[in-house]
Amino acid sequence: MKNLPPFSRRQCVQALGGGLGSIALAGMMPAETAAAEVAPSQTHFAPRAKRVIQLFMNGGPFQADLFDPKPALNKFAGQRPAEVQLRTERETAGLMAVPFKFQNCGEGGLPICELLPNLQQRADDLCVIRSCHTDNPNHGPALFLMNNGTMAPIRPSMGAWFTYGLGTENSDLPGYVVLCPGRPVRFAELWTSGFLPGEHQGLYINSSQIDPATMIPNVRHKLAPADQQRQLSLLQQLNEQHADERGGDARFDARIRSMETAYRMQFAATDAFDINRESAATRAQYGKSHYANACLLARRLVERGVRFVQVYYGNGQPWDTHNNHNEQVRRLCKDIDQPTASLLADLKQRGLLEDTLVVWGGEFGRTSTSEAGDGRDHNHYGFTMWLAGGGVRGGYAHGATDDFGFRAVDDKVHIHDLHATVLHLLGLDHERLVYRHAGRDFRLTDVHGRVVHAVIA
Repeated sequence: MKNLPPFSRRQCVQALGGGLGSIALAGMMPAETAAAEVAPSQTHFAPRAKRVIQLFMNGGPFQADLFDPKPALNKFAGQRPAEVQLRTERETAGLMAVPFKFQNCGEGGLPICELLPNLQQRADDLCVIRSCHTDNPNHGPALFLMNNGTMAPIRPSMGAWFTYGLGTENSDLPGYVVLCPGRPVRFAELWTSGFLPGEHQGLYINSSQIDPATMIPNVRHKLAPADQQRQLSLLQQLNEQHADERGGDARFDARIRSMETAYRMQFAATDAFDINRESAATRAQYGKSHYANACLLARRLVERGVRFVQVYYGNGQPWDTHNNHNEQVRRLCKDIDQPTASLLADLKQRGLLEDTLVVWGGEFGRTSTSEAGDGRDHNHYGFTMWLAGGGVRGGYAHGATDDFGFRAVDDKVHIHDLHATVLHLLGLDHERLVYRHAGRDFRLTDVHGRVVHAVIA
């Protein structure tokens, strides 16, 4: 902000003396006002889903290992047929065999790898998209395209677009929460609000912690509530003076709303982010890994009205298997299988899966050819993602890759198409969800995207 009054906003923050509540510049809002600020927006048409959980397998799982079986890989292992003469980021050799077996699961006979026995039991909930493709085989651009709809790191993230279009159902919690173990500063632009109002920024949470007091720094204010209230009242007066003198500023108002949410989180976060309040049986059902805790926390958040929760598996690119691929996949699948299946079962048992869309996948896939003998390189030509709940067809496989699982060939689904479809399930027309910035209208899907109606129930 420019041209601040003599008592600046930074001084206002410092006057509060720290704590998450120290950024609540507008003071404590009355409950009815807070509810009005975050009331769900009217959708373009009747939504099938109200909220989204994204399970992000950063690094890129290999499609033919898990949900897209390709017997020809083993039959022609070591050879390099014409179908795989594609440019890759690193040099690759011949086809590399897949040592894992598949089983036809559920009423629809959906093929799922033996490494995912728990997900095999949820086959009738899964809508597997085998024909995804993207534009770039490098992690950075592919991550931005998957998360922000563009390879440029300056646009709003899809979570920001979701909350911009839908609002939130809980005035005490953010509409958009990102769960990732560790401190992934390098990824912060993947959950940015960009040029959208600041209250749509994703809230990063270190999911390696399970105590809310350490998971969310400064969640408790050091001042007594009465003292804090006096300071907040002063700040509210200063903010009103600031706005009156300048005729209003949308960015300032957005900042105030985001800080008001931070203030209210002092009281709501202790409950919402505390998975220790779950029963021992539920904790055992999910498991005790970082990813398991994040999946359980995602369920707690969406049932409290958080609109979009991203669960990052690991910090960095754990699925980036350039070497020792098969052994790494065995370990990774063992780690994600139980928590992922438990999340789907838990949502379904609570009646949440029917209007909660779960999205699983990475930023791209991996090559059918081998890298350095036992690894697989990045592959943007064709890969697999799956959806569950939220109005999609369960027990269904959409699209196809070639005989070797390298390139999407039938019913291809670009990332823009995926975004358009998710927005459609949320009741939003991707061509009408726009924001005017720098003299033009922007949208999540830019000037691309089509809804994949075949995956909708």
